[in-house]
Amino acid sequence: MREFSSPLKLQTYRESLEGSVGFVPTMGALHEGHISLIKRSINENDHTIVSIFVNPTQFLEGEDLDKYPRKIEADRKICELAGVDILFMPTIDDIYHGDELRIIAPKIKGYILEGAKRPKHFDGVLQIVLKLLHITNPTRAYFGKKDAQQLYLIQNMVRDLFMSVEIVPCEIVRESDGLALSSRNIYLSSEERAKALLISKSLKEASGLVLKGVRDSKRIKAQMLEIMRDIDVEYVEIVDRAFNLLDEVKIKDSIILVAARVGSTRLIDNIWI
Repeated sequence: MREFSSPLKLQTYRESLEGSVGFVPTMGALHEGHISLIKRSINENDHTIVSIFVNPTQFLEGEDLDKYPRKIEADRKICELAGVDILFMPTIDDIYHGDELRIIAPKIKGYILEGAKRPKHFDGVLQIVLKLLHITNPTRAYFGKKDAQQLYLIQNMVRDLFMSVEIVPCEIVRESDGLALSSRNIYLSSEERAKALLISKSLKEASGLVLKGVRDSKRIKAQMLEIMRDIDVEYVEIVDRAFNLLDEVKIKDSIILVAARVGSTRLIDNIWI
């Protein structure tokens, strides 16, 4: 496995590679969810690049940038054992240069749900993803469905800017008890972790209602909120794949999304219908 911190050196090396290149962007603290993306890239491409970069521009004031989990040595070992070809670990100074061009998220879809709770968050997400895609020039880039709105906006950015990369959505990976894997799960105490399971329990209930023929969004959301009554729910929404709010679930064109705080930890989860 080769390691780079310099974008220019990585770009030069990338030009020497023949065949397809898969790219998995991460903020480190790798878990089985990340590993599933890495394995898929390795299976589908001749070369795989993984980046580890905790991106400051997507954190709002007062969020957990400084305490975001960093496990560089463990992450390096995981990538090596998984068979990653290139590990890219730039510094902030490698990526950002002061008074530079800014990427602005769409004024509607970038400011609903996650964007409403975290204004300008997606500006930072799209800015770093665009930079990383230009640096790595991949054939395919892999993103998890857990960050569903992020995935949608990245797909639209690639479309709008006529980029040739294929964005590959990957399924959510869960613990055996149903909790969606997240680097932030380490913040949870044992009591908080038990409460966090109410999120996936509510989504399972929603799925069951849909299977029974229930389509009314208000009824489904009410049932979910009742299950999650003991945690601080920020939102429960049902949208189509283009992130338009739905009054009724559309089979094969709906996403049910949840954001909630358990203690001081903010968690998101969803289910695709």
